[in-house]
Parts: sequence; structure tokens; C-alpha cells
Amino acid sequence: MLYCIIGNDGADTLQKRIEARPAHLERLKQLQADGRLVLAGPFPAIDAEDPGETGFTGSLIVAQFDSLEEAQEWAATDPYVSAGVYERISVKPFRKVLPE
Repeated sequence: MLYCIIGNDGADTLQKRIEARPAHLERLKQLQADGRLVLAGPFPAIDAEDPGETGFTGSLIVAQFDSLEEAQEWAATDPYVSAGVYERISVKPFRKVLPE
């Protein structure tokens, strides 16, 4: 089943995000290589492709996992969590309808 993982950044975490980004992307690339990643990306803090110093407010990941528990465990071990970027994480089952 698909799961939607939403990580919400804490205040003033841009530098932590930059430092942890390579490890974070490696985990996402592994999901992609396994054919489990639907999409992933950050939420810019302002209406701009590159928000510069204003940074990001969080991230969205949609990926396939065998269970909610597995998705929650995967999310909890993200490098952005251990680096203190994410203040809170939400994991929810997701049903893709479109595009087919």
C-alpha cells in the first residue's frame, strides 16, 4: 500500500537540512531503485522554486510499504529526524486515484 509521509521542519533548521540532505536523498534513491517511490520533495517556505535563506517548512514523500508500521519506522529513521530538521512527522495510508 502507498503511504504519505509528511515531515514538518522545526524553526531555523535550514543549515541542518543542508547538512543532512545527502543522507536523506540516498534513502529516497534506494526507495526509487526498489520501485517503491512515487514522489518526494520539500515545501518551500515562500512561493518560489528556490526559497533561498527562507528555507523550507517540511517535506512530502509518497512511497509503497508493506504496512503502516513499516512506513512509520522508515520515517522515524530518516536522517532529517536524527539531524533535528523534522519537528514532527505524520504517516498516513494513501490511495492514488489519478493519474491512472
